[in-house]
Amino acid sequence: MQDASILIVGAGTWGASTALHLARRGYTNVTVLDAYPQPSAISAGNDVNKIVSFSESSCLHDDPDYANRTFFAALSHGFRHDPVFQPHFHETGAITSAVSPEALKHIHRRDRPGDAVIELNTPDDFRQAFPSGVLTGPLQGWKGYWKQRGAGWVHARHALLAAITEAQRLGVRFIGGDPEGKVVRLLFSPPSSATTPSAPPDVIGVETADGTHHHADRVILAAGANADHFLDFKNQLRPTAWTLAHIRLTAAEAAQYRNLPVLFNADQGFFMEPDADRHELKICDEHPGYCNWVRDPVSGERRSVPFARHQIPVEAEERIRGLLRATMPQLAERPLAFARICWCADTVDRNFLIDVHPEYKSLVLAVGASGRGFAHIPSIGGFVVDRMEGRLEGRLAEVVRWRAEAAVGRDWEDTLGRFGGEYRVMDFGEVQGWTNIGEI
Repeated sequence: MQDASILIVGAGTWGASTALHLARRGYTNVTVLDAYPQPSAISAGNDVNKIVSFSESSCLHDDPDYANRTFFAALSHGFRHDPVFQPHFHETGAITSAVSPEALKHIHRRDRPGDAVIELNTPDDFRQAFPSGVLTGPLQGWKGYWKQRGAGWVHARHALLAAITEAQRLGVRFIGGDPEGKVVRLLFSPPSSATTPSAPPDVIGVETADGTHHHADRVILAAGANADHFLDFKNQLRPTAWTLAHIRLTAAEAAQYRNLPVLFNADQGFFMEPDADRHELKICDEHPGYCNWVRDPVSGERRSVPFARHQIPVEAEERIRGLLRATMPQLAERPLAFARICWCADTVDRNFLIDVHPEYKSLVLAVGASGRGFAHIPSIGGFVVDRMEGRLEGRLAEVVRWRAEAAVGRDWEDTLGRFGGEYRVMDFGEVQGWTNIGEI
């Protein structure tokens, strides 16, 4: 089985992780295809930092959060012990906070005071968690929890490159760029005929933009928000985008802002320490996401279609500056040095979709990261390979299975428990203006 030919569509977080785990299990004929050279310019994982919080596995057989706890326990072990990923985790601690009553209820259910978790009730509580002179804003109405251990941030681009580099060292072939790496469609077996009257349909490979047909024994679709370009997911995926920007600090300022705890506010956004390479501070405004709605020319149904843009709506810029005015007003009027939109695919319940397709036995799905996929880079590929090999633990397999029935009559406006912004899923079609960073 280890000599079976395997194609992975997508070299982002989950594709790279899956390639690494396949190679570590001895698979010798693995190829990864992506429309961009690695690391992909549009991968959500190609970023300076991502929030990571550790968790232990559940010991309760009937724990309703069993799957989530299992996935988090695996990533926790990976960032603590895997030599590929451990160097890129920074255990600075993390503060989870909110302002609105509903968001406060939400974070209280998730982050209760206890071992290494301190409750923060006043602006001074927040300020004392940071070096002097950093949090100078009013922090009006902020309350939250400070997890001092087992939380922090990961240098995302470095971790993604480390996974790709190790997979290549172990023999995985990466083909990136347009046209040779850009997959345009899946290839299906011919329909039943007189000579093969009972042969079920299957996926037998992919075609790339240069016209090449890549055939394989197994195809793993890990194309993120673009996955439903290749396959009808029966409304199980909603491509949703978020917004981020950087401001540049001086070398002296960057030194002052080193080793900050991650500061996340469910209503307003988040930031963490500046990037050591470029002295840039990344800030994200929090909201339920943007969709890019278009009408399907065949069915007439609307669907969200991703697009790449290294700018953000001006309304998002204003929200980012609002977060800075609340926390670090000394930086609030700095010009933006970089900005982009960042896509992910939401499932109906925000549980992952990791399964063998019900009609195509050679097609493995690794999609539906639902805005929280990167943190799982050390371990998610192992679960994907487990499912491909037919040995994913039963309770996990039930949670992440193909579940088209759950998406019947799907509410596309569902915020999925997210807060901030306009407290609704926003439409790029309604955006009135975009930033022009670097443009004339």
